Amino acid sequence: MADVTAQRRTMPASGGRVTQTFAALKFYNYRLWFIGQLVSLFGSWMQTTAQGFLVFQLTNSPVYLGLVGFAAGVPSWIFMLYGGVIADRLPRRTLLIITQSAMMLMAFILAALTFTGLVQPWQIIVLAFGVGVANAFDAPARQAFVLEMVDREHLSNAIALNSMMFQMATVTGPAVAGLIYAFVGPAWCFLINGISYIAVIVALLLMKLEPMAVKVRVKSSVEDLKEGLQYVATHKIIRTLILIATVVSLFGLAFVTLMPAWAVDVLGGDAATNGLMQSARGLGALIGALMIASLGNFRHKGKLLTVGTLVFPLLLLLFAFVQWVPLSLLVLVGVGWGFMVLFNMLNTLVQNIVTDELRGRVMSIYTLTFFGGMPIGALWAGAAAEKFNEPITVIFGAMISLAFALFVIWKIPQVRKLE
Repeated sequence: MADVTAQRRTMPASGGRVTQTFAALKFYNYRLWFIGQLVSLFGSWMQTTAQGFLVFQLTNSPVYLGLVGFAAGVPSWIFMLYGGVIADRLPRRTLLIITQSAMMLMAFILAALTFTGLVQPWQIIVLAFGVGVANAFDAPARQAFVLEMVDREHLSNAIALNSMMFQMATVTGPAVAGLIYAFVGPAWCFLINGISYIAVIVALLLMKLEPMAVKVRVKSSVEDLKEGLQYVATHKIIRTLILIATVVSLFGLAFVTLMPAWAVDVLGGDAATNGLMQSARGLGALIGALMIASLGNFRHKGKLLTVGTLVFPLLLLLFAFVQWVPLSLLVLVGVGWGFMVLFNMLNTLVQNIVTDELRGRVMSIYTLTFFGGMPIGALWAGAAAEKFNEPITVIFGAMISLAFALFVIWKIPQVRKLE
């Protein structure tokens, strides 16, 4: 075990000295994770972008976009809290290999259905639900797994680099998906996604991890779950941070579901426009992630979080009034930056505060706000856009997010003082 610990703590990255921005990459296991996840996330964004536009082409209805988003997210409400219990009981690497393999299989199924011309909206909804089930167990384990790859001193940097990797894929994946969709069709996007999962599975298998300590369990899984819920309910700061994530996921992020319809109905574009919009948002988030990573283990995280809670909804309001593609893309860069600052700081602060014994369960509750809030947001946003229009829907969601941010600033000033 000592040898593994030494490798985990001190193995230098190839290429010499690692700068502060990329400090977590000096850990061998984290480098494997970063490369594998980057490839896999690129494929995932290709599928997400192509899938949304395919649904809109098949149905010409924002309601169906909401249904697919709801199907992908509703398993979070059913399984994610239990997934957090499992993440505190089983080796997280094993759990991640299982979930990633399941998502790979479903990507191949969707590709086969699309190649053969048999794909129907209901099949996409069913497969989105299946991916959602896998995500419900994958997300808590993935969040809690970070501290197995780096030491606590570099946790903040690793979380920022995770976000950066996600946004690098967001910048490139949707744009490439838009081009591939336009020239050869969506099936190739789904196939590439299936193949991309191999990278993260291989990375997990190659890691040199310390054996997970086997704890004697005297409580049932239900009691473990109650313990996690009670901890969050009685911890004022963690409770507030999770409530911020919940409100933004339910209302602020509803615009993501509407992007395929927005590209066509508001901007008069096509699949390529949809891909560019997703990539512009990802570029802004990537800039935000790089900024946060370069700060290292900085102070005043609460102040930066507060900035994000205000910038994100304010720029969403501006986006709702813009109907010129170049300016829309520019505003989306700012929206992406605000999103990244907001959610990166939320993740970092929750992980810094929570105790290790409850990490999996608390992170499952935090992650539930994102994966569980977005499907409900997708459902109401799709229905609202069908009845009114896309800009009015985005304005409403942004106003709710902004109002809650102002409430937290006014009533819970301790959040601004977090370090």
